[in-house]
Amino acid sequence: MAKRSDGTGPWLAFLVGGLIVAVAVISYFVYAGRQAAPDLGQNVDFNLTLPKPPPMPDAPRLPDAPIPVPR
Repeated sequence: MAKRSDGTGPWLAFLVGGLIVAVAVISYFVYAGRQAAPDLGQNVDFNLTLPKPPPMPDAPRLPDAPIPVPR
């Protein structure tokens, strides 16, 4: 069998191996970080008081419609 002269075999194997290791490390951190949250209870009571907004000013009065002049 003839020897390959392009030399891409080791680099391709290194790249694929690095990707596999990266996926393994990421998946470990994603799945290992999932822990049950402590039970904090379900009773939440709060009182929210908002100030009254200032009153709205009156809208400007529209002028009276002109009276049509008979012909």
